[in-house]
Amino acid sequence: MTPRQEGSLSPRSATGVDRRTFMRYTSAIGVATAITAGLSACGGPGSTGDDSGGSGGSTDTIEAGLSYPLSTGFDPMITSGATPYAANMHIFEGLVDLDPVTLIARPTLATEMPKKINATTYRATLREGATFHDGSAVTAEDVVFSFERVLDPKNASLMAQFVPFIDQVKAVDETTVEFKLKYAFALFPSRISVVRIVPKKIAGADAKAFDAKPVGSGPYRFVSAVREDKIVMAAYDKYNGPHPAKAKKMVWRLISDPSARVSALKSGRVQAIEDVPYIDVQGITGRDKVESVQSFGLLFLMFNAKDKRFADKRVRQALHYALDTEKIISTALLGNAEPATGYVPATHPDYRKAATVYGHDPAKAKKLLAEAGAGKLSFTLLLTDNGWVKDIAPLIKESWAAVGVDAKLDIQQSAAQYAKIDKGDFEALAAPGDPSVFGNDADLLLRWFYYGFWPENRYGWADSAAYKKVKSLLDKAAAEADEAKRGELWGQVTDTVADEAALYPVLHRKLPTAWRDGSLPGFKPLPTTGLSFLDVGRG
Repeated sequence: MTPRQEGSLSPRSATGVDRRTFMRYTSAIGVATAITAGLSACGGPGSTGDDSGGSGGSTDTIEAGLSYPLSTGFDPMITSGATPYAANMHIFEGLVDLDPVTLIARPTLATEMPKKINATTYRATLREGATFHDGSAVTAEDVVFSFERVLDPKNASLMAQFVPFIDQVKAVDETTVEFKLKYAFALFPSRISVVRIVPKKIAGADAKAFDAKPVGSGPYRFVSAVREDKIVMAAYDKYNGPHPAKAKKMVWRLISDPSARVSALKSGRVQAIEDVPYIDVQGITGRDKVESVQSFGLLFLMFNAKDKRFADKRVRQALHYALDTEKIISTALLGNAEPATGYVPATHPDYRKAATVYGHDPAKAKKLLAEAGAGKLSFTLLLTDNGWVKDIAPLIKESWAAVGVDAKLDIQQSAAQYAKIDKGDFEALAAPGDPSVFGNDADLLLRWFYYGFWPENRYGWADSAAYKKVKSLLDKAAAEADEAKRGELWGQVTDTVADEAALYPVLHRKLPTAWRDGSLPGFKPLPTTGLSFLDVGRG
């Protein structure tokens, strides 16, 4: 499962987040799971205490089947779990939020996108009458607090890595906030969507309690959560923003078993489910609809560049050329993916086809292995135990065996695999990843895997000339105001990381979502993990 992990963190980074703390808060990326206590049957502010969730098919309640249990709490500063992150889209607002379907930034608590005063100064104005779920007004002081707690190294916020360019946030008056940047960052207006606004008097008083009982300003308020059972939310009647609740209540049933999720939809117990098993897609017909949406979500190969077997990039390239990716997609994923022809999928607005595209070419793979003097190459490939990854595993082994490479498969939970990797005890890895829930611009997506934590602490790329080049290009692009020139720089990064293949995607997955036709007016499937019911009614 993902969300995910950007790359500006090293063992002790500029944000002050040390490696141990970073691992603690990145469960959904395949690192150690951070489980927040106190989620079971917690009544939120204004709660009626009703967490039964039983609507009996009520037309004022949205019921949904989510794939993942609650692995973290709800504090938007630190949550990394896919399910609480999706819930937070309904509970909290940022000054700016990403449209969950298009991933395009739009003003939410702010009256409009932040205004640029000069290259390193922006201002935002809060919408009039906005309140938190306890009834208190949302103020500029709350905004300042929300950003400062993210930026404070002591809080080890997962979001800090996305906003390293912010120097200072101050309240100009009750409804106006000013941002001073350390350096010009062209994507500032959309990037601040990673910071959700929280009430200072509640989040500041007891962070642990706030994590279990979140209080935001969004269209739905938190009612209760039971870790492996359900999350209950109710419409916030005083919400005055652009996306008011269209149902009185939501019950998200946490159904990790794929067959049980499909049965819940077909029986009418829920109106929508995420993560439809590929094998079940064809069987969802009649009153139920299913749609597979192309996502950034990728399967990547990562090699330990410090291991002498993979120090030569020709070996890494050969292992990509050896893969019969089309067969992997058609057999294991039943066509629900696209081969990687660049770092982002071809549907992405910042797509650049890489100068190196790894089509299936066993002859070229053998030639590269011979040129690199790889000999009889043998190693252990770590894989995470996601169902679809396990389906792919034997096909990877088969493709490599066809070019004389012997790979032993080691399939375990992601936390166990990344624990080995973070000790330097690995040779190669195949795993999923997807940071696009945090932001969809190429800068964020590229930095995730190629700037900071991953190259410096995971795949041993820190001392390479290629890594220094990539960092320089990304920094140059971040300050570039011209969109076309910025795209050209990202294209150079894509070409470099494709050629190096230290960590590079094999494919980009499609995400199948299913829902009961006519029961959820306005509903659309997402290109990321989770479900969104913003602007969705109950028919």
